[in-house]
Amino acid sequence: MRDKSTVIEGRNAVIEALRSDITVERVFILKTSTDGPVNTIIREARKQDIRIDFVDKSRLDEICPDRKHQGVAAYVAAFSYSTIFDILKISEEKGKDPFIFILDEIEDPHNLGAIIRTANMCGADGVIIPKNRAAGLTATAMKASAGAVAYTPVAKVTNLSRTIDELKEKGIWVYGLDMDGESIYRTALTGPLALVVGNEGKGISRLVKEKCDAILSIPTFGDIDSLNASVACGVVAFEALRQRIGR
Repeated sequence: MRDKSTVIEGRNAVIEALRSDITVERVFILKTSTDGPVNTIIREARKQDIRIDFVDKSRLDEICPDRKHQGVAAYVAAFSYSTIFDILKISEEKGKDPFIFILDEIEDPHNLGAIIRTANMCGADGVIIPKNRAAGLTATAMKASAGAVAYTPVAKVTNLSRTIDELKEKGIWVYGLDMDGESIYRTALTGPLALVVGNEGKGISRLVKEKCDAILSIPTFGDIDSLNASVACGVVAFEALRQRIGR
């Protein structure tokens, strides 16, 4: 649970927040903005009797540390993280095999947001992140998710190794993504599945790697030997989706 209100910035992020279960407390709009998306935000906010302030650019720049507000920002209420039970309940209610992302100390909020967006697009049930040494659901991460955080549950856990044990007890196969693993194109990614994506620099930690049922890699043929964490996650996620659709 977040301790206080936070700021989300950007038109898509604010629109999705207004249409989701997130509690929007106040909306800020650049005085000179009058286009379609802004009118949509005004309409959605007025439906819910949410306060709208029409402000100068300097005020928006002050509110938004990244200054990527596109003329729109909002204060949202404290954000509640989901639980692993919430995530597993989604697949149970849909009558399908669980499909989960586990992020091992992803530190860049842009990567976190992009991975949440990928999780939503490929039909994953949720994302699990560690409590310490990792990016959380900041305004930057929420914006990078393009609103997907409103639909894809994110669980924050104290101990990833213990969490992996709990998932394996429930029959979920846990595959880590690393350069020295078996090719994802030679591996069955159907069935109950959790994908572990490691830190941007260090990769998957030793203890977490030891807990994985298998280590997978993405074949590459360029002059550099690694992909951005969110890009790598997307490649594996959509290979899993391809196999699941094929099945």
